[in-house]
Amino acid sequence: MVKLNKIYTKTGDDGTTGLASGPRRRKDDLRVEAYGTIDEANSAIGLARLYTTDMAELDTMLMSIQNDLFDLGADLATPDTGEPPAYEPLRIVETQVERIERDIDRLNARLGPLTSFILPGGSPAAAHLHLARTIARRAERLMVTLARMEGEIVGGTAMKYINRLSDFLFVAARHANDQGRADVLWVPGKNR
Repeated sequence: MVKLNKIYTKTGDDGTTGLASGPRRRKDDLRVEAYGTIDEANSAIGLARLYTTDMAELDTMLMSIQNDLFDLGADLATPDTGEPPAYEPLRIVETQVERIERDIDRLNARLGPLTSFILPGGSPAAAHLHLARTIARRAERLMVTLARMEGEIVGGTAMKYINRLSDFLFVAARHANDQGRADVLWVPGKNR
């Protein structure tokens, strides 16, 4: 259980931060950048939720995702070293991926087919969800790069989850745009 009695510790004054498993890394370390970007996506979703309070089903889905993103951050902050851990680390599990897939399918079933790419925008909720989607994609790119580094491991289920998340956020943005009817469509070459 997390217990925070003191918010500042001064241990990061030297430009390092502690991973959940104990070792310290520089604050610009790619692993720290990856879970920091997960936190950024979570914050963007929190902002979007200011505009989804009248969409109970979507808001509940987003709240579940926010909780999952803390799990994902914990997963990334506890690297798999190949050694037996001192405690069971929190990892993203397949049931979380399956739930987000079901939520994508549930929302997408109500949307009309796409006839063009969509410009990020429309309603305030949709605009914020599109922003969260692009942040999630950046987090995914960082996780892919991290996984390719020698000595770094990123769990396959964590990779699946972050990939599904941006898909969910795209569908959620369309849902928030009057179930796609208020989507702002790209018109190729419109301003030539």
